[in-house]
Amino acid sequence: MEYSFELIGVSPILSFFNHQLYQQTDLQTDSDRGAEYLAAYRCTLDAFIDSMRTAVPRRGWNFDQAVDTVIDFWFRNEEQIRHWKRRLEDAGSENLLVGRLADVRALRIEFDALLKRDRPS
Repeated sequence: MEYSFELIGVSPILSFFNHQLYQQTDLQTDSDRGAEYLAAYRCTLDAFIDSMRTAVPRRGWNFDQAVDTVIDFWFRNEEQIRHWKRRLEDAGSENLLVGRLADVRALRIEFDALLKRDRPS
């Protein structure tokens, strides 16, 4: 299985948890969606690995491979990480940094389905 990871933004804590709650009550099951949204109070590699500890096993994903993906992102994107660290600091303590960990194959299928659904007949 191949994974991807990206930092996608800063979110107020309540908004992120409301989004997570909505996702859990959505008609799709977790295994149908290609992405898991993770959040951390700090912009550190350790914080994101900690946030993966429940999400990755719940999905049946390979934890070690997912961690390797996040570590690889961390080593290859130093400037982007500094950017998001500054944005999180600017936003204040009531906010989280959000990242997206995705099963590449499942995410591709999900995007293809969305594109087909949005095409005019």
